[in-house]
Amino acid sequence: MKANKLVFAGVALITTLALSAHEMAGQTSPVGSGKIKHVMLLSIDGMHAVDFYNCTHGISGVNGGNPYCPNMAGLSQTAINYVNTTSSKPSDSFPGMAALASGGTPKSTGLYYDVAYDRSLDPPAEKTGTGLGAGPCIPYGIPSGTTTDNDQGIDINDTLLNGGAPGAGLTEGGIASIDPKHLERDPQNGCAPVYPWNFIRVNTAFGVVHAAGGYTAWIDKHPSYSFVGGPGGKGLDDYYSPEVDSTVVPLPGVKTVEGVPCDPIRDPLGTSAWNASFENIQCYDAIKVYALLNEIAGKTHSGKPAVVPAVFGMNFQSVYVGQSVNEAGVAVGGYKNAAALPSVELLGEVEYVDTAIGEILSALKENGIYNNTLVIITAKHGESPIDPTRYVADGTDTPATLLGNLIPWSESPLNTSGIGATEDDVSVLWLKKGVNVDTAVAILETDATEIGMGEILYGATLAPNYNVGGLGPGEDSRTPDIIVTPNIGVTYSSSTAMIGDHGGFAHDDTNVILLVANPSFTPQTVSAETATIQVAPTILRALGLNPGLLDAVQQEGTPVLAEVASQLGR
Repeated sequence: MKANKLVFAGVALITTLALSAHEMAGQTSPVGSGKIKHVMLLSIDGMHAVDFYNCTHGISGVNGGNPYCPNMAGLSQTAINYVNTTSSKPSDSFPGMAALASGGTPKSTGLYYDVAYDRSLDPPAEKTGTGLGAGPCIPYGIPSGTTTDNDQGIDINDTLLNGGAPGAGLTEGGIASIDPKHLERDPQNGCAPVYPWNFIRVNTAFGVVHAAGGYTAWIDKHPSYSFVGGPGGKGLDDYYSPEVDSTVVPLPGVKTVEGVPCDPIRDPLGTSAWNASFENIQCYDAIKVYALLNEIAGKTHSGKPAVVPAVFGMNFQSVYVGQSVNEAGVAVGGYKNAAALPSVELLGEVEYVDTAIGEILSALKENGIYNNTLVIITAKHGESPIDPTRYVADGTDTPATLLGNLIPWSESPLNTSGIGATEDDVSVLWLKKGVNVDTAVAILETDATEIGMGEILYGATLAPNYNVGGLGPGEDSRTPDIIVTPNIGVTYSSSTAMIGDHGGFAHDDTNVILLVANPSFTPQTVSAETATIQVAPTILRALGLNPGLLDAVQQEGTPVLAEVASQLGR
């Protein structure tokens, strides 16, 4: 591992040295001045490298052993396939998307989880939709610290597909559905609410492209993912985010990409949320695909006149639902064995997303932009465990439960009406002011077997990659005090509706698909260690912009994907 890290650091240094004096001095070339005019980023949330391998090569027990993702397989004929790609750690969607958009880990982005903690902020003015309690904020006073809710809880009404945005259409909303009273507040800024785009600490590829005169767009699952535009909230020209956790409703006039009507509701048993049903999630993803097709045609997501974005894309939820859902009275998703043989439900979701990608690629061709578009298919995170025999759900014996009164009330499981601890198949822990870290660690290690602890990170094993936590000089207000990574398959949950999760550091959580394609590319497989943080600087390099304009590239030395740069001649 030490040698690999040295090689990775060397690549970063070589990449930086390779920047011309012109680039290091600033950026003067127009966006898309070279062969690539557009970059499309697609995140198939949950999709592992092995899922792509199986669907393109075939696996015994599915489809007669034949491949079952023809569109992605076809795309791979002119693509670079990075098979050893690691997502963010923690592998939650929020830091996962930040990695793709900014080129940074939580060390620079400040994003650890959609629901995390910040010692320098105060609670929201009103209780969020997911249970984060309200609290006081004294302008320019001493902060109390608070859990930070950047999930669906910041919506005006997260039971509605449009997030409760005033006067919005059925599927509209976006940033208009954010309720500022649900946002944590910054006492050092007069208790102003902290919007998602100001919660991220670094700029993004979308923001850099926008600043350089390029048109930008992104489609995601919550209004909170508008952070993709970067600080200031001006980096996205078009943002679309129908609420995935809203109550399922009929979608008049909408069909899945396979032509199945979404009115009436396809699965009446799974209406609590779109991501609670194998069938309904396909309708949800469909409305985002059609929005993307509008953008490919030079329109806004809703069909108004615009231009084709220089950088744009969307995330898919279908594969993640196929991997993780146990839908009572319907079916159980997930895998059948440790070789990642998909269940019938997961197979259907992989095939569905592949069909959607086929529609997207066809649209690029029909609109005459296929040849000058770089297509990047990856995932914010994986899903764990692949081996179904390893799954253990235990919401009682968790690190946060053991520490109880030693962690902030807004994070504590003892707070039965609160938002809950930052735990999935990982436990991210912040301690109360004055609590000794060694004391807390001793408690966890004493009960290591009960909590299924695989590894514990704190102090010197945490600081190099995540900064030193605290509120003092040189300390980071968001760095956790302790991270517990459990044994593979252990999930700190009592839910019977799930058979897997993500957020942890395990291979199944983090080894994701990364396919970078253009018709001019010679197919290539790269087995060397790669990271999703390399996507953002690669986007800029492809569009003729300086990767060094990204804050995270400067802070962390994130290199571009060298093979992509080579094939593009940049």
